Amino acid sequence: MAQTPDEPLTLTVHSLPQLDQASADAAASTRKGRWKMLGLMLVCAAPVIASYFMYYVVRPEGRQNYGELIDPQRPLPTWTGTDAQGRAVPMSSLKDQWLLVSVADSACNDACVEHLYLQRQLRETLGREKDRLDWVWLRTGDAALPEPLQKATAPAVVLQVDPQAVAGWLQPAPGQKIEDHLYVVDPLGNWMMRFPAKLDPKQAKRDLDRLLRASSSWDKEGRPAN
Repeated sequence: MAQTPDEPLTLTVHSLPQLDQASADAAASTRKGRWKMLGLMLVCAAPVIASYFMYYVVRPEGRQNYGELIDPQRPLPTWTGTDAQGRAVPMSSLKDQWLLVSVADSACNDACVEHLYLQRQLRETLGREKDRLDWVWLRTGDAALPEPLQKATAPAVVLQVDPQAVAGWLQPAPGQKIEDHLYVVDPLGNWMMRFPAKLDPKQAKRDLDRLLRASSSWDKEGRPAN
């Protein structure tokens, strides 16, 4: 039987489809639009990035924070609290303002009263910048607030919360209780600083002043209208 001679292996090469001019223009326009969107996002984020860079990185020699910076920062939780009218208030709704937060049982012992007083005083000493910072009391337990305490905390955001939920977000320094500190949350919704127990109001105010100055280019008082 005659054998078929070996033939070299051949490949058929098919050319890729060519884009017409309209398709090419559309693809170029899409790429251009994406670059513009990226550039816009960077421009909008630049003041925030710059202020945090100045506060956290570019620090004058010898400068020290009184409050302890939290790393990594912890965002506002997804659970809700209950206000004085019994309404559910999502913690996320507190975003877009600086927050000075305390945690204490609703029975509010002498240390609790002192913390609430210090919170109010710290906010008041900020002068015209005070409207950029909210005074927040996360109260645990079911005890009813006496009328004098209700009146005293009327300017504050007072929310009844689950103690275990709070403990999953805010944490005290080693050897301290969660009630011993005041906590700072930035307008982006991140817990970023914890003041020491037995607070020194002058040093705490210095830190708050620095934070407000560093964020003044992008953070304004009040929350955006929904």
